[in-house]
Amino acid sequence: MGPLQVDLPFEYGSQVILKAIELGVNFIDTAELYGTYPHIREALKKTNKDIVIATKCYAYSKEAASASVEKARKEMDIDVIDIFLLHEQESRLTLKGHREALEYYLSMKEKGIIKAVGVSTHNVEVVEACCDMPEIDVIHPIVNKTGIGIGDGNIEQMLGAVEKAFDKGKGIYSMKPLGGGTLIKSYDEAMKFVLDLPFVHSVAVGMQSIDEVIMNTCVFKNKNIPEDVEHSLQKKERHLHIDWWCTGCGKCVERCRQGGLYLEKGKAKVNEQKCVLCSYCASVCPEFAIKVC
Repeated sequence: MGPLQVDLPFEYGSQVILKAIELGVNFIDTAELYGTYPHIREALKKTNKDIVIATKCYAYSKEAASASVEKARKEMDIDVIDIFLLHEQESRLTLKGHREALEYYLSMKEKGIIKAVGVSTHNVEVVEACCDMPEIDVIHPIVNKTGIGIGDGNIEQMLGAVEKAFDKGKGIYSMKPLGGGTLIKSYDEAMKFVLDLPFVHSVAVGMQSIDEVIMNTCVFKNKNIPEDVEHSLQKKERHLHIDWWCTGCGKCVERCRQGGLYLEKGKAKVNEQKCVLCSYCASVCPEFAIKVC
């Protein structure tokens, strides 16, 4: 719901979060990058329920890590952060490069300012590495039925690593069950896939509207989706979104058979008149920079 995608006003974004809380959601995933701290702060002001907050940042130094922790506490108006993650770790090498920041988070855990420390990742290697790091409490890996977005392997390899981490006692909450929206056409099957995994404790689902909250909470509770909500979401106009970190490699342009993508100033761009939202382009993006919103 943040400025990187649909950029909801924080007043409406907070209403979406409050609806989720009303319907039983008690775990919110965010990040410094997402720009959603104001949405969360506004929602937390209006509920007395105990909500678990997980956030993350790219800091690799003690100073940057400290600034990120204080920014999260201040902008969400919370004293204690339930889970703080190293954001989007790519390999054992990047884990090593972020060690100073990790040490800072661990020191904040000792002081009670952070309750649990972990990493988010799109890569099997990182999940495997964390299995041998007792200081890592929580892992936030990408898990969906086709493996879209996994940077260094396939879904079978990721599931093997995640189950191993689960057996090591790590908290596991997965991301991107719909592959950044690219699996929306097989929504039922995609959601069943992640909900049936016995070694995933929780699932982070991106939601941008109250109707999406109602639909997803119904699915998590194994209830029927109200017909008016389902009809409304079926009519929703969606578009292809290319994130700012696109490297302009051109693989998506080559893959698109409709001529719906092109390169301009080193970035992929969308010709919405030709794009048919097939999502095949997302399957070849090495940076997972393409989503359907």
